[in-house]
Amino acid sequence: MKCPCDSGKNFELCCQPYLTAAALAPNAEALMRSRYTAYSLGDEAYLRATWDERTLPSEQLVHDDPTQWLGLEIKRFIPDGGSATVEFVARYKIGGRAHRLHEVSRFVQHDGKWLYVDGTFPKK
Repeated sequence: MKCPCDSGKNFELCCQPYLTAAALAPNAEALMRSRYTAYSLGDEAYLRATWDERTLPSEQLVHDDPTQWLGLEIKRFIPDGGSATVEFVARYKIGGRAHRLHEVSRFVQHDGKWLYVDGTFPKK
């Protein structure tokens, strides 16, 4: 099975090791891809485990809505030591309507583990 993150790799060789805690994402881009995959699979636990606790929301992250995730495009990956930025576009459908989420996400590395901090939405 191809990985939902659109890396072109098989799921078992791409995001699955991160989602099953068999390995840590080696960089923020890999973490971004695995978090997209977690959203597409409805893996709330992984999303919480990879979110910086200082910015982790208390509300539910994965909902029972009929979101169909269609693809991920990484536009930019800017590593900077123990922090990084990933700009991406995620495409999805809800109720037959197509949407895009364009975000510039910030990540930090804490005790060797990459964590999502927050994101901003570029102006169109």
